[in-house]
Amino acid sequence: MQAAELPSKVRILVVEDGNEYLTNLSTFVAEGIEYHQAQSGAQACEMAARLAPDLVYLDMRFDRTPVEALLGDVVQLTGRFNGDVARARRFQEDNQGLFILRALRESGYVRPVILSYDFSTEERRFATLSARDPGLSYCPDYADAKEIRAAIDRALGLQA
Repeated sequence: MQAAELPSKVRILVVEDGNEYLTNLSTFVAEGIEYHQAQSGAQACEMAARLAPDLVYLDMRFDRTPVEALLGDVVQLTGRFNGDVARARRFQEDNQGLFILRALRESGYVRPVILSYDFSTEERRFATLSARDPGLSYCPDYADAKEIRAAIDRALGLQA
């Protein structure tokens, strides 16, 4: 059985704190795809509601985002890290993609999300995350264009 063809234009919302993913995806994984970009969790939720993208391609780490734009309760995180504000902030940045994922789901976005992160050494962690969110998949951030396209097609149900 062959993979189904992509609809005329698939809309993907790329959520990242820079421009690397948008540049690479729109250059190397462009056929049949229209990309939009959000650079914060709040912007991602607003754009997901307005654009209704077919898929969200979400970076995990947001270390270039101003602290006031990060999602997550830093006071609560600081308590989790025994009062160590620096560790709490680092955790918030390193896992911002998960905070954004939660915000997207809470705002009503139900379509597939691909996290750009390598969970191959954290299989139990991903199993836990995907058990709570069956629309979640991942693609390592070092993946090439062919691997990324395959991940997008799988997430959209376009591969047999």
